[in-house]
Amino acid sequence: MDAAIRAGADFAPVILAGDGEPASSGVPRGGTRILGIGVDAVDVVRFRRVMARRPRLTTRCFTEGERSYAGISGDPGLRLATRFAAKEAVMKCLGVGITAVAFREIEVVRPGRDQPVLSLSGRARAQAEVMGITGWHLSLTHTDTLAMAFVVAEGAADRSPSA
Repeated sequence: MDAAIRAGADFAPVILAGDGEPASSGVPRGGTRILGIGVDAVDVVRFRRVMARRPRLTTRCFTEGERSYAGISGDPGLRLATRFAAKEAVMKCLGVGITAVAFREIEVVRPGRDQPVLSLSGRARAQAEVMGITGWHLSLTHTDTLAMAFVVAEGAADRSPSA
């Protein structure tokens, strides 16, 4: 095993080199590190009510691709609520509020039957580049009443989080 992660006494992760000693910069060279974590949950019933009251919400928040994908389902509200949770989780990773980037600049794409992936554009993409984010991990789940998304942003291990 090239590197292992161990929780220190203060529960902060310590990344170890292959010999069990801490890596010189705290992380192994050439690796990646987590630059952001975001999670969000959406009440599906409430989201459907909001969509019914504000029909323009779907065009304001979702790309044509997301609306098309949701439209082929028997319950588009459920799919859109799940994608809305993903967009909120991405904004948390980016450390920005809902006014800093447009919801449509964060897109959940489902290539064929593969797992969903994120595609960023505009200010969202620019913020990710400033932060040094080079990859995303996305997990979506839902019940009939709750939609959730968990997002992890990663970047180069030798990049300072504040750079």
